Amino acid sequence: MSAILPASARPSSGYRARRLEHRSVPGRTYVLTVNTLYKRPLFRDHDAARAVCRVHTAAWPWRDACLLAWVLMPDHWHGLVTLGERDSLSTLVGRFKAITSRAVEDRHRVNGWLWGRGFTDRVLGPNDDPVAEGRHLVANPVRAGLVPSLADYAYWNAAWLQPGDLAPGEAGDVAARPRDGDDVPSG
Repeated sequence: MSAILPASARPSSGYRARRLEHRSVPGRTYVLTVNTLYKRPLFRDHDAARAVCRVHTAAWPWRDACLLAWVLMPDHWHGLVTLGERDSLSTLVGRFKAITSRAVEDRHRVNGWLWGRGFTDRVLGPNDDPVAEGRHLVANPVRAGLVPSLADYAYWNAAWLQPGDLAPGEAGDVAARPRDGDDVPSG
């Protein structure tokens, strides 16, 4: 006779099972992506972009997590975050979305919403270099064709950079270098 297992002991299936397997692990570094609601390019508006960028300068939204690098694109945000002990990844991203939603003017929100549901994340492996990942992440505006050089884009930062570290030519070179897994056009 088979025993009836409590819900917590039953094997899950599908999407929920995959998400449960991927738990927030303190001390691990994650690449995060958060899209605007309906992928609207509302951060082309400089006032909205600056309002979201101001949130990055405060320490309290991140608590004991470490924001290593970030870039605000017209319709999404990328961040490189080392998770702390106090918050799960979902809690951290939820707080970021709530604070930035309140920071922008009402005209940029749809029924109060700025960001779409959820977020995507990828945990860095033990052999992944966070600085290389961060450089790749912040170079997105150049690869997207928004600016010719990263020095020409205002909405990004990286913890390891000091003012003046990026010479205008170097910023473009960083973005132009392909990385493993990138689609490189043949030519």
